[in-house]
This record gives sequence, structure tokens and C-alpha cells, in this order.
Amino acid sequence: MPPNPIPKLNFMKRKFITIPFVFVLFIGIFAGGVYVGYARHPDIDKVVLQNKEAAVETQADFAPFWKVWNTINEKYPRAEKITDQEKIYGAISGLMSSLDDPYSTFFNPEEKKSFEEEIQGNFSGIGIEIGMRNKILTVISPLKGTPAYRAGMKPGDKILKIDKTVTSDMTMEAAIKLLRGEKGTKVVLTVLHEGDEKSVEIEIIRDTINIPTLETEIRKDGIFVIKLYSFTGNSASLFRNAMKEFTESGTDKLLLDLRGNPGGYLDSAVSMASWFLPEGKIVTTEDYGNNKTPEIYRSRGYNIFNDKLKFVILINGGSASASEILAGAMQDHKRAVLVGTKSYGKGSVQEVLNITPETLLKITVAKWLTPNGNTIAEIGLTPDYTVEHVKKNAEDKTDPQLDKAVELLLNMNN
Repeated sequence: MPPNPIPKLNFMKRKFITIPFVFVLFIGIFAGGVYVGYARHPDIDKVVLQNKEAAVETQADFAPFWKVWNTINEKYPRAEKITDQEKIYGAISGLMSSLDDPYSTFFNPEEKKSFEEEIQGNFSGIGIEIGMRNKILTVISPLKGTPAYRAGMKPGDKILKIDKTVTSDMTMEAAIKLLRGEKGTKVVLTVLHEGDEKSVEIEIIRDTINIPTLETEIRKDGIFVIKLYSFTGNSASLFRNAMKEFTESGTDKLLLDLRGNPGGYLDSAVSMASWFLPEGKIVTTEDYGNNKTPEIYRSRGYNIFNDKLKFVILINGGSASASEILAGAMQDHKRAVLVGTKSYGKGSVQEVLNITPETLLKITVAKWLTPNGNTIAEIGLTPDYTVEHVKKNAEDKTDPQLDKAVELLLNMNN
């Protein structure tokens, strides 16, 4: 997603599939030299699109498309500065927008480069994960220690403007492009905090974003705390080290803090769940719909902890994607108690395909289900104990959600 936590894109399953020109709908039209001129391409009512990779039949009327193409070339003052290839990219982006899915996106060469930089965790920006809620650009979570975090951005914040650009009807990729920028440059966000009636302007100075992953702490009361900030490529190995620390600590009280964790790689979530579930237990199901066979992800059975483990997980509106998979699996299998507020509800699966060597397509292919078959997308997880976390002022250091988790851990029976 964005100047966000998971090297952008908060998609949970990374499938890079190299395919030749198989975007048949538009490549089939344009590959042989699309611009033959409107005069040489009369309006047609029906078309059949074909290439050697696949064949597509459609009853769609392409006459309006060709007419707009030709009108742009004839009347638009800057038409000569826009290449035919750029028009094709714009047409593909329009096709993707017809899905009304904020997570399905086409990346032109410039956007592909930015996307890959974010996947590597190497980019400059403000450090927030964003999503769409009711077609409003919404903060999923600010990354700890980033400019957005220090400026007081919160999960659930609605971003109404980026500098002077109104964000209504803006794609996430367009928003990301505006939010990102060179280190040291300024961006002004018009933000409506959740529960407020008036928006505020927040000035943020961009910086290099280093994606945080995991911290551990053994409290004086014997509770072992793992704060997991994202599910990156190396988070599974870091979690393994944390599990070693936990077993060596001698305590049986584990607190996993997933608040503000926007998710990341599915494989990391499955690996972490495997520490607490017997082999073969369902972690999550990938539901493709359309009567297709679902794909089930099961525990690898590390399961080194007995039933005496006391385990609480903290979640909130900034817990999304892989966080919801892990927490949902623990809740459904009754391995942990969830405390906090409802999670974000980012439960869709995206695949990333190479359309050409210079372009990518990220497209939603399925929905995630918890082991009990509950949908995560747009619904989220409901904690076993709902505890709000509302600060009275900037100096308020209280944490009622953490307090409740501690209370439960100290009073759990073996």
C-alpha cells in the first residue's frame, strides 16, 4: 500500500507470475498497431479479440472507445505529447477501476519501479498503510517511529486532501504517489480523525522509511511481550527467535501485540500460527468463489507449547491482512484470547503478475476465511474482550487494552 508498512501493498500472498503478452483484452486490440486512425477504423458493434496465447469473445460495443481515442487525437490541445502507449496504460487502468476493488491495480513502468522499491522496504515517504473504506482514503496504520507516527496519525483517520488535492475518487496508487517523495520534503494532509466533526491539517516531513518488524520484552510480572509491527519476508525467522526467548524465559504467559500491524506475507502468518497448532490444523482458507476448489493452509505443527500456555493477542482497527489471519486462527482454535477493538477487515488475496517486462498487474483473486469459515474481508475480527483506547490528551500514557490483557494473563487458570 503506500508509504506504508508492508512494503506497499499490503497484499498477503506474493505470486510473481511471468507471462508473455497475455493481457488479451487490450493487448489483443493494440499489439498489431492499434492506432490506424478513426477514419480507417469505422464504428463496430461487436468484436472478437484474439491472439496466439488465448481467445476472447465479447458482446461489448467498442465503438465508443475508438471514438474517444480519435477525439483525443483530433481535439485535445496536448494530444501530441501523449504517446499511444500512455493511452493504452490509461485504458488498462480504467479497465481495472471497473472492478471497484481498491486492491486490484495496474502498474505502468514508473509505478512498477516505485512498487518494487516499496516491496524491498527501500523508499521515502511518511510511513502509513492506507486503504479504502466506503471509497474514502483511510489510514490502516502508521508505522512505528515514522514521520506519520510522530505526527499523530491514527488508524481510522480519513485523509481528505493531500496538499491541495482532494482524495475523493482517488485510487490508492495515486494517493501513494502523492504521499511519497524525497526525504526532507513536506506534505500537508487534511485529516478527519475518527469521532471528530472537524478536519485538521497535519504537516509531515518525508523521511526514509525503515520498516520495523518485531520487539520483545519480559515484564516484571512475568509476562513475555512480543510486539509485531509487520509480516515481512524475515519476520518468520525473527518470530522463531522470539519463541526461543520465550521458552528460555521460564514463563507461561505470552502477550502478542498486533495493534497497528497492517499485515504482509501469508507464509509468515502460517509459520507463526504453526508454533501454537498441531500439524494439519487449518490456519486459513483461500476462497476463490465461482465453485472453484478453495486452497487450505494448514499448520506445519511446530506446536511446542502445551495446553497450559496463557496467551492473549491485542488487536485494533490497524490490525489487518496477515495479522487477522494469525489472530483469527488463534481465536477459532481457542489458543488465544483477543483483546482490543475490531480489526480492519483486509481479507482479500492479491496476485502480482508480470504483464510485460515493464508493467505489473496486482489483482484480487480470492478472499480469506478463518478456520471456522468466517469471512475477514470488510468484516474483520471481533475481540473476545472489547476495550477502547481513547487518549484524553497527548500526555495521556494509559493503555487500557494492555491493562486488560495483563489482567487476563495474571488471572488465567492452568
